[in-house]
Amino acid sequence: MTSEDSRAALPSRRRFLGQAGATSVGLGAALLSGCADKTAQAAQAAQSTAAASPGGCEPASASAVLPFYGEHQAGIVTAAQKFIYFLVLDLHSTDLDEIRDVFRRWTTFAALLTQGKNSQPYSSNGYIPPTDTGEADSLGAHRLTLTFGVSPAFLRKLGLDKQAPPEFTDLPLFPRDQLRAELSGGDICIQSCADDPQVAFHAVRQLVRHARSSVTMRWSQAGFSSSDRASDTPRNLFAFKDGTANAETLQQADRHIWVQTPGWLQGGSYLVARKIVMHLETWDRTSARGQDDTFGRHRSSGAPLGGKNENDALDLTAKDAKGQPLIPADSHVALAHRTGVKMLRRSYSYASGIDPLTGQFDAGLMFVSFQQSPQQFIAIQSALGRVDAMNEYITHIGSGLFACFGGVQDGRYLGQSLLEKQHG
Repeated sequence: MTSEDSRAALPSRRRFLGQAGATSVGLGAALLSGCADKTAQAAQAAQSTAAASPGGCEPASASAVLPFYGEHQAGIVTAAQKFIYFLVLDLHSTDLDEIRDVFRRWTTFAALLTQGKNSQPYSSNGYIPPTDTGEADSLGAHRLTLTFGVSPAFLRKLGLDKQAPPEFTDLPLFPRDQLRAELSGGDICIQSCADDPQVAFHAVRQLVRHARSSVTMRWSQAGFSSSDRASDTPRNLFAFKDGTANAETLQQADRHIWVQTPGWLQGGSYLVARKIVMHLETWDRTSARGQDDTFGRHRSSGAPLGGKNENDALDLTAKDAKGQPLIPADSHVALAHRTGVKMLRRSYSYASGIDPLTGQFDAGLMFVSFQQSPQQFIAIQSALGRVDAMNEYITHIGSGLFACFGGVQDGRYLGQSLLEKQHG
């Protein structure tokens, strides 16, 4: 344990518990396609030159399109892409008619962008700014998804707070939180995910560009995944597999992910966003056994301590030869597992240069979870409390809770059942 003086000298070192080492969703990229007349091995090799050769074969994900319209918003139970650009916005206007118009336009633009198209056709008039910024021209869709959510503050500012479900209130302050005001709260979130980072950023850029008079940007974070195969669980920056529990959660999505209560949020889900700094230099000085004990899993295989395979059941009663628990009681996985609560983690790692105050890596986890009720996240985070062994290595600095609308049907727009609902 460090002294209080040490904590003051390194303010970001030992501050909070986390989902950083919990589980985030398996993030897989689409496999590369091959030319029809080549063997599979030769086809994979051909992809390395495809981008430089207009006549070459392109990656399968470049042309892969995921539907925007449907029962649920895409980007929640969708097989996770390789990159994320997560943006939080504030309302610049509280005119409900104006905000309705923003969501109508965003719906139109999102449906086009997720098909790999421009947000608007280019004009033939060369004396006005282009209608699309163009950095994604000819790149393809790359499985782009755009997922939209609104916060409790959004409802309050627009006079819609009477429409808030009882559980939709601001998250409490958790033990050891060190949240920064500029990285917390906000009114609207847009989660843009794709197998190409430029495609993901381009989509958000267009949405903001066409709504600048109505919204302002609050904070954002780009992130990446480590997995090259959809079947693999990715590793976070601590090198541990991150997302093992999601398969079971997805099998019971109606119970754990989708809101069932009739109303404007039916078919939607609650999104929790947490920006978590991972103190890599401190972690790198920890013994291999200490790292395993912190997570409660083996780093190499992802198996729970005492197990052999990643998906082996957790046995918190198992003891070693000395009668001590194989999985430490304060390990991250043990504390989370005891709650009996499940949620879908869809998190991404980030590396944003060097922290000028500490000279250390500015790196960590853009934690994103989806759940049927915010209480699922609150229960797990509260159980981790001050005793989680992970507290030594992470700090939560950003936070937000958003209600992600149900899916959009063709001919309707995002959040229409909320924004057009009569209220007194």
